[in-house]
Amino acid sequence: MKFKQDFFTQLPEFYSQVYPQGISHPHWLAWSDDAAQLIGLTQPTDELLLGLSGNAAVDGATYYAQVYSGHQFGGYTPRLGDGRSIILGEAIGPNGAWDVALKGGGPTPYSRRGDGRAVMRSAVREFLVSEALHHLHVPTTRALAVIGSDLPVWRESQETAAITVRLARSHIRFGHFEFFCHSERGRADKLIQLLNFTITQHYPHLSCDAAGYKAWFLQVVQDTAKMIAHWQAVGFAHGVMNTDNMSILGDSFDFGPFAFLDTFQEDFICNHSDPEGRYAFGQQPGVGLWNLQRLAQALTPVIPSDDLIAILNQYQEALVQPYLRLMRAKLGLSAVDVPSVEQDKQDLDLIGRFTVLMEKNQLDYTQTWRQLGKLDPTSKHCALRDDFIDVSQFDTWYQAYQQRLGAVADIPAWQTERNSVNPKYILRNYLAQEAIIAVEEGNLAPLHLLQKILTQPFAEHAEHEDLAKRPPDWGQGLIMSCSS
Repeated sequence: MKFKQDFFTQLPEFYSQVYPQGISHPHWLAWSDDAAQLIGLTQPTDELLLGLSGNAAVDGATYYAQVYSGHQFGGYTPRLGDGRSIILGEAIGPNGAWDVALKGGGPTPYSRRGDGRAVMRSAVREFLVSEALHHLHVPTTRALAVIGSDLPVWRESQETAAITVRLARSHIRFGHFEFFCHSERGRADKLIQLLNFTITQHYPHLSCDAAGYKAWFLQVVQDTAKMIAHWQAVGFAHGVMNTDNMSILGDSFDFGPFAFLDTFQEDFICNHSDPEGRYAFGQQPGVGLWNLQRLAQALTPVIPSDDLIAILNQYQEALVQPYLRLMRAKLGLSAVDVPSVEQDKQDLDLIGRFTVLMEKNQLDYTQTWRQLGKLDPTSKHCALRDDFIDVSQFDTWYQAYQQRLGAVADIPAWQTERNSVNPKYILRNYLAQEAIIAVEEGNLAPLHLLQKILTQPFAEHAEHEDLAKRPPDWGQGLIMSCSS
């Protein structure tokens, strides 16, 4: 790997230098070939294993943990930072640079009495969800690899430590701006320094002045809205949308108790630390706006409040339009040539009525969309009808759907196109759990098979139909902890 160290050299007050602590008997558990290509790597090697496990120095790495703050479950925590993640620097790839971080590399000044370690199950889950979201075309950070060990760590019980090697276009979070606004050290000059760095590194088409700052914040609002629109379309619940878990670039970030929906449930909660459902699936669009409002508060020393409010008022439209585009594609509806508020409203109503029917009839979100794409949309006889208890309600919806759909000239082509946007395979929590149990038993084959399927989620994989099935009773709606 070849590194540049722009964050390390230009923002010395924004991190603490800290070195990873190695793990005993490191070994590869998983590796992503296409993530490796992002930073110019081809295959896992013994030299890489030693370096990325913290057991040897990596040439050109500087090693540091960033400091930031954030709103966690609605309350402000003035000092957070990378408690178990150590960044090596920005690895230069063929199409840009990616931060390389060792998640689980050991304690840092921001570990808050924690051990700085990641357990194997959480490392594997982060790797798998990074793969899954990327191949579902959802903006996300990536995971290069998972490195296992026999180092014991304690959570609810004794487990073994592991490291996820995370790749991110940037590790800058909403919480970075909050820290340098609200902390005792917070000064406008530090905000401007961070803002100028962010724009120069990631928005080089923008200027570092008042006009550029406003244009940048608008882009952040739009990128965040687009990310959440993708979450809602694929049925992904992040679980911990604290502001310190929000990437300034609109990439899915910091995975803990996440889940893809099985049975559709608007108020599904995947985090057992969130009994009130602040971060429930259906709350994510609203939380996205709330988090952007917290970011806007931190930016008031450098951007006028009226400008911030005007930009925040564009959030809903910035979320609705990509959501509509994604959901129209899932339904096979033609795009609207001339934007129409009335047509958008009608299509949102059609989509909403269908998800309500899913919820009332306890249908699997991913399977139902996939089955819809296999129908002859011109036929009055719809096989999907048999999945609904109240068939009259479905018939009413289906008639409205057919009317909106209009004529379909090439039905096989239409079905093929639906299967290209409605995945057959998602990362169901029970599948991840089964893979983790197998790893604990020394069997990596289920993990590697699951990874392979998740990189091709729209394909049929007829020999692996079992991985597309609804969960067994024990795996339905699994709720995870923040250490997951």
